[in-house]
Amino acid sequence: MKRPTIADIAQRVGVSQGAVSYALNGRPGVSEATRARVLKVADELGWRPSAAARALTGAHSGAIGLVLSRPPSVLGAEPFFMELFSGIETALKPQSYALMVQMADDQDAEIEVYRRWWAEGRIDGAIVVEVHVADRRTPVLEALGMPAVVIGGLPGSGSLVSVRSDESAPVHETVQYLAALGHRRIARVAGLPHLVHTKVRDEAFAEACARLGLEECATLHTDYTGEEGARATRRLISSPTRPTAIVYDNDIMAVAGLSVAQEMRLRVPDDLSLVAWDDSQLAQVVRPALTAMRRDVPALGTAAARLLLSLIGGETVSDLETEPAQLAPRGSTGPLAQDR
Repeated sequence: MKRPTIADIAQRVGVSQGAVSYALNGRPGVSEATRARVLKVADELGWRPSAAARALTGAHSGAIGLVLSRPPSVLGAEPFFMELFSGIETALKPQSYALMVQMADDQDAEIEVYRRWWAEGRIDGAIVVEVHVADRRTPVLEALGMPAVVIGGLPGSGSLVSVRSDESAPVHETVQYLAALGHRRIARVAGLPHLVHTKVRDEAFAEACARLGLEECATLHTDYTGEEGARATRRLISSPTRPTAIVYDNDIMAVAGLSVAQEMRLRVPDDLSLVAWDDSQLAQVVRPALTAMRRDVPALGTAAARLLLSLIGGETVSDLETEPAQLAPRGSTGPLAQDR
C-alpha cells in the first residue's frame, strides 16, 4: 500500500497542499475549521511525517539511537543488554519515544550509523555504551551537536554527560571475600581489554591481589561469549597451578565455566569457587546457583534515558553516579574442601 502524502490529504479535503502543510505544522494561514478537517483526514489516512521532512523542519523525531559494536547474536545471549534496554524503554515509553538499536562491526561503522541517523533526522540523541580506552565516538558526536549520554567511562574522560558506577570497589570486595574463604590462587576471566570498565577491573584485581599477598592471580581476556569463557576456564583448570576460584566478567561466561568444571570432574564449590559479574536469572537457576556481583541494570538504562531526554529538552544536566555492584553470595562459592 502506498504511503499517504500531503497531496492525498489535500485532494481529500479539497484544499491546496500549502494549506495542508500549514495545518499539519501548526502554522497560521488556515482557519481552525480547515485545520481540524486536515488533521482528521491525515489521521484517517495514517499519514506520518517522513524523517527527511522532520530533519528539514527541525522537528523532533521521537526516537533515540544506540549502536552496539558486537555480533547480533550477543543480544539474544547476554541478559545485560536486554535488562539495559528494558530500563531505557521504561523512561522512553511515557514520553512516546522509541529506541532504535543497530549492530555494527566496529567503532568506525558505529560512527557512520550515528552520522546517517542524525543527518536524516531519525534520532534526537544517542546513548553510547561500552566506552573504549581510546574512544573515537565522543569528538564526532560533539561535532555533530548531537545530545548524547555515555554509560560508563571515567570521571573527566570526556565532555559528554555520563552515567557510571564504581567498577573498582566490587572487585576489591570479591577478592577480599574469596581470600577470607581461604583461596590463595584466584583467577579472572575478563572481557574485551580495550574497554574502559575492563581496564578498571584489571587494575582493581591486580591491586586487590597484591594488597592481600596473593601472588598467583591470572587474568585472561575474552570476547564475553560462552565459548571463549569455556575455553579460558579449561586453560586455567588445566594449568599446573590451578586456581581455586575464578571471577568472570559476565554471567554467560560464568555459566560456561560451571559446565567446564563439571565436565572436568571438579566439584563446585568444594574444588573450585565461581563468581559472576552482573546477576541474572540465568545465574540463579543453574546448580549450584552462582555467586554474583549484583547491580540494578534496568535502573542504569532508565537513568541514562532520562538524562538524554532532559538534554534533548534543552535542560542542563550533569554526570550521574549510580550504586556500585554488590556481592550476592550463593552456592558456587565456599572454602576449599580441606579447609572445612
